[in-house]
Amino acid sequence: MSRFMTFALPLLLATGVATAQQTPPPPEVTPVIAKALADYPGKEALIITVEYPPGGADPVHRHNAHGFVYVLEGSIVMGVQGGESVTLTPGQVFYEGPKDVHTVGRNASQTKPAKFLVFLLKDKDAPVLIPEK
Repeated sequence: MSRFMTFALPLLLATGVATAQQTPPPPEVTPVIAKALADYPGKEALIITVEYPPGGADPVHRHNAHGFVYVLEGSIVMGVQGGESVTLTPGQVFYEGPKDVHTVGRNASQTKPAKFLVFLLKDKDAPVLIPEK
């Protein structure tokens, strides 16, 4: 092994390990409206926008709500436990139910942001997102 490889190989391996252990940048979540639903006591509609930075992703989670995702900009990858992941572009929609575990939620691009609108029908005062182990 050359002197360069003796020096460079451990450095390259260490860089790869450090990169693999980095967590993706988190999304920016902005509330749009929360509205109690008089016809459905104890329920509310919540609309938020979510923007993934390039390479951004969500942790594995659930909502305990009916969730509808509408892509505004960019491209996102979504998936729930037991289902196939799908890549969505502007104008496309993704649904997840109250018992679904959201296993994949990420920006499909490493260079461009992605933005989407989320409509949730949930219990009033319940958390928006519940992390899963």
